[in-house]
Amino acid sequence: MVLLTGGGTGGHLFPALAVAEELRRRGHPVFYLGSDGGLEARLLPQSSIPHTLIPAGKLDRSALRPGEALKLAKGLRAAWRVLREHPPQAVLSTGGYAGFPGAFLAGLKGIPLLLHEQNAKLGLAIKALSPWAKGLALSVPVSLPPWLVRRARVLGYPVREVRYPQAEAKARLGFDPAKPLLLVLGGSQGSLELNEKLPPLLKPLGLPVLHQVGERWVERYRFLEAEGYRIAGFVDAPLAMSAADLLLSRAGAGTLAEAAFHRLPALLFPLSPKLDGGAQAANAKAYHKAGGAELGDYARLPQQVQAILTRREAYQEGMARLSPEGAAARLADWLEEFL
Repeated sequence: MVLLTGGGTGGHLFPALAVAEELRRRGHPVFYLGSDGGLEARLLPQSSIPHTLIPAGKLDRSALRPGEALKLAKGLRAAWRVLREHPPQAVLSTGGYAGFPGAFLAGLKGIPLLLHEQNAKLGLAIKALSPWAKGLALSVPVSLPPWLVRRARVLGYPVREVRYPQAEAKARLGFDPAKPLLLVLGGSQGSLELNEKLPPLLKPLGLPVLHQVGERWVERYRFLEAEGYRIAGFVDAPLAMSAADLLLSRAGAGTLAEAAFHRLPALLFPLSPKLDGGAQAANAKAYHKAGGAELGDYARLPQQVQAILTRREAYQEGMARLSPEGAAARLADWLEEFL
């Protein structure tokens, strides 16, 4: 049996779910260990994947936040019971605070531990777990210390590998297949900054726009809707990215991996390093270096949009260099080496 753990946010959860489905397709039993306060608490009960949800204390980059130490202790006790009741042959942790307790205890018990880092910079949980890991799977190349390089492989970020013909996708979404479509994403929760700053800059361009504002912001931004400018709380990523000609978004690892799979050029507005430790800034730099994306500049946004659309094929080639196609299968292959 393979234990999968990680979550809290979609960026940590969705890769693990993709690998879980791939392992089950191959006939391997799986068990998921997630956080009772993360996104997995809503999604796992809707799936057929056996799972347990436990407390998980959030780790700050300098110290435990007030009140989180008790959650971490409870999470470690709960994870110990899970490992005793469902002893795994191998463990995959995709990081985040939800992926720490079970993976940490598995490493202490000598159970083969494989880590998956989604970002272009190692997260706090992955760093803490790496001394006990048998392997480190990377979504994109990452600068690593020499002792860890030997255990690392760049395998990509598992995504839903579903594409639609662009004209068909645009038609299904109600957009004119003959016009370039701009897709605005602020992550699964939406981005207040992008919701406020992008519409006034994009509307004068006269191009169709599909803007995911986040479920909590739908009513607040309903007034933005106009001919050619569509507001949505949440969009189906494979359909929306198949339809789009340009993505304007934050620089979350999951969003960028899906964009790379769809060869979708991107204009990126990463979070401030003060908010995420520089993970999104590192992601944006990696995709810019590959030639698939540019860093967004609000002062020059109309010019940037037109420039990318004019050279769209070159940016598509850049995104293809970081495509995660087959990542779930490659991670499953590595886990099978431990079984």
